[in-house]
Amino acid sequence: MKLKLLFLTSCFILATQLYAQKLPKLERVEPMFWWAGMHNPELQLIVHGDNIAGREVSLNYPGVQLKQVHKVENPNYLFLDLILSPEVKAGSFPIRFKQKGTKALTYTYELRQREQRPNRIAPVTSADFIYLIMPDRFANGNPKNDVLKGMQETTLARDSMYYRHGGDLQGILNHLDYLQELGVTALWLNPVLENDQPQASYHGYANTENYRIDPRFGSNELYRQLGDELEKRHMKLIKDVVPNHVGSQHWTVKDMPMKDWVHQWPVFTKSNFRDQPVFDPYASEADKERMQNGWFDKHMPDMNQDNPFVQHYITQSNIWWIEYAGVDGFRIDTYSYNEPKYMASWGKALQDEYPGYHSFGETWVRGVPNQVYFTQGNTVNRGLDTHLPGVTDFQTLWGIQAAMNEKFNWDDGVIKLYTTLAQDYQYQDPTRNVVFLDNHDMSRWYSVVGEDLNKYKSGIAWLLTTRGIPQLYYGTEILMKNFSNPDGKVREDFKGGWPSDKVNKFTAGGRTALENEAFDYVKTLATYRKNNSVLQTGKLMQYVPEEGVYTYFRYNSAKTVMVVMNTSEKAQTLKTDRFAERMQGFSSATDIATGQALPDIRSLTLPAKTTWVLELKK
Repeated sequence: MKLKLLFLTSCFILATQLYAQKLPKLERVEPMFWWAGMHNPELQLIVHGDNIAGREVSLNYPGVQLKQVHKVENPNYLFLDLILSPEVKAGSFPIRFKQKGTKALTYTYELRQREQRPNRIAPVTSADFIYLIMPDRFANGNPKNDVLKGMQETTLARDSMYYRHGGDLQGILNHLDYLQELGVTALWLNPVLENDQPQASYHGYANTENYRIDPRFGSNELYRQLGDELEKRHMKLIKDVVPNHVGSQHWTVKDMPMKDWVHQWPVFTKSNFRDQPVFDPYASEADKERMQNGWFDKHMPDMNQDNPFVQHYITQSNIWWIEYAGVDGFRIDTYSYNEPKYMASWGKALQDEYPGYHSFGETWVRGVPNQVYFTQGNTVNRGLDTHLPGVTDFQTLWGIQAAMNEKFNWDDGVIKLYTTLAQDYQYQDPTRNVVFLDNHDMSRWYSVVGEDLNKYKSGIAWLLTTRGIPQLYYGTEILMKNFSNPDGKVREDFKGGWPSDKVNKFTAGGRTALENEAFDYVKTLATYRKNNSVLQTGKLMQYVPEEGVYTYFRYNSAKTVMVVMNTSEKAQTLKTDRFAERMQGFSSATDIATGQALPDIRSLTLPAKTTWVLELKK
């Protein structure tokens, strides 16, 4: 009898296991929740599960209409079009997936109430000072998440530029006082979405999830906490988004909904990385297609943004993060490689949902018209409005580099910076551009100027007094150096961010005298800028450089700031009567960096390779 019972029990367990194996799984629904009261009433859910397309979908909730169910090539997907009425209330409801003869699958969908805190989402403006952080290399606040089982890359090696080092969101949270002391008002983090790639996952630009923070950085909840903490400090959060491509291990690439989810080529084809075919009136279609549809790299499939399902997936995930975490702005990676019409609709969708929202696109191009082409307003007769408020201003970067490193003559040196700004008439509003000296892809500023502290300070002075939104790369304020050959050399750890570090550069006592001089210089000018609207929204007037000396003014009804940049290798005496148009009525000045009073400004003698930032006095 016992043997019979044992046999029957074994059969029952086996039958249950076999049934469980055959039972389809509902792997995920994205976005996993949404909000009542959004401007756009349309919501498309992507549903993934074993043979989910063989099931009928139903839901019943006041104010929610299931408009259409899309079946695609892959039976493991369904796309559900929902319409949310303006009167729909926050709450939960079941979405049922039924199939005759099998157990129904159910997903409980939640519509949340939108948060109504004033200034929870505060658009980035020219009043801000952005600090760019590569999270893996800034500070390790939680060593427990350095290596996680189940993820493809489990190597932690701080002595390698290619492996993960352990920096995370908690590390950033732990150092907000440092950033606030420096005068920073906004944080731009390199991408923090999950990058479950087998190699070089630290930089974040090959995401494998759209709705999940990489657990080695923290969690969705911790990212939201970062946004909340910044809001308390009247600081802002900028998210780095990558609509152009994803990682090869992205869940929608490993099991694609349809063949044209990403751009397919007969053989692997990289982008030609040339922006010109996008606007060249004589360009071949082949060159344009390769620029926009070629892959960024073998492990970075190029998203097919002509596909409407791809469009919804990208746009909704970006809006989700704004609403969920209070993200105040987007930096858009590889902007010029994207499909133009889609990115225009993307930009408009953000503006419709969050009027005045600021996004700035990476436009690593040469030439002001090339850069203007991607900005909003159709100012160079592009034929469409990109709805892109600003760009990363590479043109002024080339200009300040030339100013510091080239000998001045008719076409070279600081004249290039002057000429670049003279072309601002092409923008709808150039003050929305982000100006910078270096970033995670470029050689560090201190190295670019040959480790010359005077030239370094001149660049900082320009950054914090010119038009636009200034951005500083982490560590620039403490003279971190190196050339981008390869990129990892400019992505070193911020010393003091790890418990085992022997020195702590986050403190004055851990910095050298030279590093403290640089830090204090940045802090002084950034604090002045933060407290004086003249350097945020004041008008700009510049004068043609002479003898390597470039002079410009920022002014409003309350104050006038004069910036004099001597780029030559010798001291220069400047007679200021040439600037009477802007200096009339002013007789003295204060050097903002040093606090020193200049009682007579009719003539100024500047040391070699030096920039003065002067507040004029009557």
